[in-house]
Amino acid sequence: MSSIFIFVIAVLLMVVAIARWKIHPFLAIIATALLLAVALGVPLKSIPDVIGKGFSSIFTGIGLVIIFGTIIGAVLEKTGAALSMARAVERVVGQRFPRLAMMLIGWIVSIPVFCDSGFVLVSPIGKSLARRTAHRQASLMLALGAGLFASHVFIPPTPGPVAAAGMMGLDDSLLMVIGAGVVISLISLVPAYFFAGKIGKKITTVGIDLDGEAHDIDEKYPSAALSFLPIIVPVVLMAMGSVASLVKMAEWLATVFAFLGKPAIALMVALLCCIPLLAKRRLLKQSYGIINDSLMTAGPIIFVTAAGAVLGAVIVESDFVEIIKQYAGSLSMLGVVLPFIIAAILKSAQGSSTVAITTTASLMGMFGDTGSMMHALGFTTPLAATLVVMAIGAGAMTVSHANDSYFWVVTGFGGIRATDGYRSFTLMTLIMGITAITATALAALVLI
Repeated sequence: MSSIFIFVIAVLLMVVAIARWKIHPFLAIIATALLLAVALGVPLKSIPDVIGKGFSSIFTGIGLVIIFGTIIGAVLEKTGAALSMARAVERVVGQRFPRLAMMLIGWIVSIPVFCDSGFVLVSPIGKSLARRTAHRQASLMLALGAGLFASHVFIPPTPGPVAAAGMMGLDDSLLMVIGAGVVISLISLVPAYFFAGKIGKKITTVGIDLDGEAHDIDEKYPSAALSFLPIIVPVVLMAMGSVASLVKMAEWLATVFAFLGKPAIALMVALLCCIPLLAKRRLLKQSYGIINDSLMTAGPIIFVTAAGAVLGAVIVESDFVEIIKQYAGSLSMLGVVLPFIIAAILKSAQGSSTVAITTTASLMGMFGDTGSMMHALGFTTPLAATLVVMAIGAGAMTVSHANDSYFWVVTGFGGIRATDGYRSFTLMTLIMGITAITATALAALVLI
């Protein structure tokens, strides 16, 4: 019980350090890991090796995937490909179902592009659509915010879910995580769609109404087909890798499929698909700057993820997991709700969904490691680990409020007053999170 008490106190201190004392998550998590190692009795001479092993594991595993995914998102943003995709969806469903169009646009754009950037990028389209269809702007802005947020916390190659998958040992099962993320995220959007329509009627938008036609697609922008290519190609390649392990085929062909299906290789090929986008917009000479900015964006995410891996390594090295095993019967009754609760507490306390996802994933550990909390709680298969990633994602969207930069992006660029933001966007993220964890828990009951 003393070890559990120490662990709880350490996690609470970490949350307070990040949320209240404004200490950078990297330092807060590393310091927590170090203090926890000493408090839980890890031999002092072993601590440096444990820290080094945990830290380096991210760079040998999921690090490249995070970097490649961030670069692809930046290219899609800078070249206007994200807007081309948005306009393609608008042309199909926009005039008849504008709220659905904005939600789907957000959901697609945020798979490669960060939700904050995606909202700034796409919100003028929503305002233009509101004028042309006489729909309430608040409803469309909330629908866009929900769509962006859902894929941001559930679907790789967005850094959060990618990092969680890697930290739980799902590097080679990323296609399963993507598939589950698609399903759970879409389920979470169902109540958000109706809620945005209902609450949007009660909100009067304010502020400067940006020109919604400012981002009209002209002949210089890449086509929709070319724009979707960097998203579709890695999914197809990873699917080919899965087929290679399930279907009998020539050995050389299976080897090629397995090679191309590795997430890092698949995203590297997707990165090559970005070259025509840069060429179309005559941005090849600016590619150095785009990639450099992407590395600066990916860097903090990778380092926070690596810090989380250190925390996970400390937990594995100590006898804490053995203690958890003694209470596994009681804790296992919570199932995937346990990581959801942890992630929700972290999200609500400090604001960042990515930090909530990576920190919770580090606490859970790898499903194949007998010394991890995942193993102690009975999550010992790739499918179980995938559902835990979904549960963490659900927690990481519960809830967005004043300490979350995305809350201010949605309210500010959406023309929604902060007071209205609490009863609309914050409440909507709560509904989405509860819906997502309910769907995930039901799936766990049936499948594991």
